[in-house]
Amino acid sequence: MTILTEAEAKALLTKVLSYSKADECEVNLLSEERGNLRYARNEVSTSGSVTNRNLAVQSAFGKRVGVATIDEFDDASLEKVVRRSEELARLAPENPEYVGVLGPQQYLKANGFFDSTASISSADRAAAAGKSLTLTRDANLVGAGFLEDSYGMRAMMNSKGLFAYYPSTNVNFSLTVRTPDGRGSGYVTRGYSDFTKLDTSSATRIAMQKAQASADARALEPGKYTVILEPTAGAVLIENIYADLDARSADEGRSYFSKAGGKSRLGDKIVDDRVTIYSDPTNPELPASPWSGDGRPQEKTMWIEKGVVKNLAYSRYWAQKTGRKATPYPGNLIMLGGNSSLEDMIRTTPRGILVTKLWYIRPVDPQTMLYTGLTRDGTFYIENGRIKFPIKNFRFNESPIIMLNNLDALGKPERTVSTESFSNHLIPPMKIREFTFTSLSDAV
Repeated sequence: MTILTEAEAKALLTKVLSYSKADECEVNLLSEERGNLRYARNEVSTSGSVTNRNLAVQSAFGKRVGVATIDEFDDASLEKVVRRSEELARLAPENPEYVGVLGPQQYLKANGFFDSTASISSADRAAAAGKSLTLTRDANLVGAGFLEDSYGMRAMMNSKGLFAYYPSTNVNFSLTVRTPDGRGSGYVTRGYSDFTKLDTSSATRIAMQKAQASADARALEPGKYTVILEPTAGAVLIENIYADLDARSADEGRSYFSKAGGKSRLGDKIVDDRVTIYSDPTNPELPASPWSGDGRPQEKTMWIEKGVVKNLAYSRYWAQKTGRKATPYPGNLIMLGGNSSLEDMIRTTPRGILVTKLWYIRPVDPQTMLYTGLTRDGTFYIENGRIKFPIKNFRFNESPIIMLNNLDALGKPERTVSTESFSNHLIPPMKIREFTFTSLSDAV
């Protein structure tokens, strides 16, 4: 499937809007193709591709709103979906928080589309996976991996003249390698917009090394330890700060960012002053859509700058109600780093733990942003600046806020794929004091 060009998308959406009889109408278009290859026990198990093109029409009469979707694009079907959305709008109760559609907007230029990814074939996926499989087979290790790529576009247009278009590509690779007896396990994940950056051989060697090194794990007493979190491990905790940035939840006392008296933590210093978390759709390593789902422009936005809360995300309704700027939710998550390498962090640690992966993250206390989860696929004890031996996995209870107040060192940010949300983030490795491990876990 060839995705629609900007001109083709604009022509289609203009046609759909021509059928509208509502006070306001907004049309969203998605066109994409996804391909994948999965393997387990050193053998390919499944491969496939999915094409998807659908249209969502939102019609409004005053504050009565209806939405209908369709995946057929002949003229009769396009008019039918508009009529259906209007029918639903007339039946709907008034939405007191509906603020209407936006007029024309100006957007930053973000380049998230790469021909190298858009042109991936099934043979390309097989070749990339084959490099990984050859390495695990030759080393008498067992590999289970997943390679998924996508390319597509999103576009929107409304009856007030707004038009937005954004094409993008992405490829994610994840791999678990285990020793034949199942006692050692290593994991690696990689995510890129540009397929030419994906080196499955290099990634596989990392997972193999972790698998071989993590066999014969020893039990260590739970407690508070200095930890070194690789980016994949840190991402699943840091992204929970990102997920909690909603201004309304903060103002209504329902999140960590709430304060007594119906106030939020805007302007408060909450973490170490080395911590800066921001979003930027034009970042070349992690490009994102320059417009949000309701058509608002995405700009470079500081959320936490030098430890201080600089912005929260406001819906247009809540911004009007509170007299704030309607800052949209971030389209990507980037955390500034430092100049410490992973080797430097290990070398300067008298006693600590190297964590390569955290997973199964679940909330414990939203007010303090306390989470629990487990280490997996390679956890190692550090003594006198050297990795001494692998250790059995832990369950932890920790808040990313407390964690970022116990910060010792930061490395260079790396693009990584969250094992929880499967989103791509730019996160540095981190060295943290007094990370809380509560119990042992027998799983590898």
